[in-house]
Amino acid sequence: MNETTVCVVGNVATQPVYREPASGASARFRLAVTSRYWDREKSAWTDGHTNFFTVWANRQLATNAMASLNVGDPVLVQGRLKVRTETRDGTSRTSADIDAVAIGHDLARGTAAFRRTTGRPEPGTAGAPAPHEPAQPEPSWETPGPAPAGPPAQQAARPERAPAAVT
Repeated sequence: MNETTVCVVGNVATQPVYREPASGASARFRLAVTSRYWDREKSAWTDGHTNFFTVWANRQLATNAMASLNVGDPVLVQGRLKVRTETRDGTSRTSADIDAVAIGHDLARGTAAFRRTTGRPEPGTAGAPAPHEPAQPEPSWETPGPAPAGPPAQQAARPERAPAAVT
């Protein structure tokens, strides 16, 4: 099936609305996406046109969106674009909806603290790793690895990275 998949970066424009009908949880919110461009005459960044999308989330994504999103949050939304045209009171209106597959905070503009939901399978249940499989340790990116191979002249040409200072 042909679908238009988009990844949109913008800000949450309305507080998410949550519903839980018999078919499963659903949430929706408006997303504002404003283009920016460099204005040579003003020598400054200028806001361009703002597009608004209605973002729809279903099932666990809807529940997590309700618990995580607030008006003004910078987010990335990936999903299927659906453009609708309808006539109301003799006026034709066009709207763009995104059926979200993934929603996340834009870490280029702030920080976030991730928390797993309780919907994760427990060890020993279907879909969970088998109990006999050892957990893989996280790699330690701060500890230096083995010395690089090669003649000493090449090794000296590779500067060592100092650990980042914690402020």
